[in-house]
Amino acid sequence: MSVSLTKGQKVSLSKDGGTLSRIFMGCGWDVAKKGGLLGGLLGGGGDIDLDASCLVFDQSGTLVDQIWFQQLRGMGGAVVHTGDNVTGAGEGDDEVIKVDLSNLPPTVAALVFTVNSFRGQTFDTVANAFCRVVDDTTGTELATFSLSESGSHTGLVMAKIYRHDGAWKLHAIGEKTKGRTFHDMMPAIKAAL
Repeated sequence: MSVSLTKGQKVSLSKDGGTLSRIFMGCGWDVAKKGGLLGGLLGGGGDIDLDASCLVFDQSGTLVDQIWFQQLRGMGGAVVHTGDNVTGAGEGDDEVIKVDLSNLPPTVAALVFTVNSFRGQTFDTVANAFCRVVDDTTGTELATFSLSESGSHTGLVMAKIYRHDGAWKLHAIGEKTKGRTFHDMMPAIKAAL
């Protein structure tokens, strides 16, 4: 059963009777409809290019790998970005990052997932944004987190998956920030560790 997370909430990613080995973080969004008569006639005003990234950190907080639209594979293939959606068109997940937790080295302490607007569009132009964690073996949605806070920010530190007492946990962060790529967002990302 999926848990609907709120900002700051933490949940275990252990499953009944065992540990998770393969998950994916999916995120999706729509173009916000403009208000008023003209907005209703003219629609939402174009495509939204949000980019999901996964940043891998060791126990000392050092960035050891980055998986994003310019590097779709990392950690020896244990983390894979399935491709860049530059419009937000379509139903369901617009971008997906798959993680094989069982193949991550024991030195990996945390994976931080972010989303940012490469074109600099603000979240005022985004509607119905979400991220979700899914058991990639069974297809069962484990947790979902709404990201639909509008505002002048261009990036969000969405969530962190981290090791705690030998088990993987999920922390819904939802921290608004500025940045066209995750590089611009590093101060907020580091603060989430």
